[in-house]
Amino acid sequence: MTAIDRPERILIIGYGAIGRRVHNSLRAALPASVTFAVMVRTERADVKAMLGDARTFHQVDEALMWKPTLALECAAHGAVASVVPLVLRAGTDVILASIGALADNDLRRSLTAAAHEGSSQLILISGGVGGLDVLKAASGAGLKSVTYVGRKPPLAWAGSPAESRFDLASILQPTIVFAGNAAEAARLYPKNANVAAAIALAGVGFDETRVELVADPTVSQNIHEVRAAGPFGSFSLRIENNPLPENPRTSMLAALSLEAKVRMRFERVTL
Repeated sequence: MTAIDRPERILIIGYGAIGRRVHNSLRAALPASVTFAVMVRTERADVKAMLGDARTFHQVDEALMWKPTLALECAAHGAVASVVPLVLRAGTDVILASIGALADNDLRRSLTAAAHEGSSQLILISGGVGGLDVLKAASGAGLKSVTYVGRKPPLAWAGSPAESRFDLASILQPTIVFAGNAAEAARLYPKNANVAAAIALAGVGFDETRVELVADPTVSQNIHEVRAAGPFGSFSLRIENNPLPENPRTSMLAALSLEAKVRMRFERVTL
């Protein structure tokens, strides 16, 4: 790995399961010249104990005075609307984990304008799914259809609208808990919308991307299936994700894809 020309100051926005995993992994993998800071809304003793020598900020203006060179959004959709535009406008590149927030057309336009104003870049991760490069390439010739199917064990849908519509503990066979487009999925299932949003942005958009969410008692992992067809031909992809130990609702691959985007900044060859 070749070090970049200037020292990186990495601001991690949010310190939940993904933020902690990414911080610990990158701190061990990146050059010692890289420094870290964390932005959390309130003072938390548990966070402070885990941070090591990383600085902590509670307000975005304080964090920007530290002059980060890169920000990693590991918080939630709310932070994408309230914090990320300010960071982009200040000239700091942002790697976005909460891609589902981009289902909001107004927010997407606001982030694009902020990046232009700050001459910065909003970088999207692939999250818990793959094949987005194929999908993006195929969209150049037009796509006839794109479908995403997300499967999780029934109890993994607890806390979502599915809980009010189904007795999750009694589901004995694969059951569709949602069928619609990616825009509706992002609105109704925001905690499960990131993969659907990534697929929509790479392919035919939020309104045309079909989504099915399935409570499946035959699986123990978070499973993502993508099917697409067009003039290029067709493809199907299935990824069986192990969850993060700290948060069973989040795929480990989501954290790994964010880490990979950061590591790419330190490499001269991009694949």
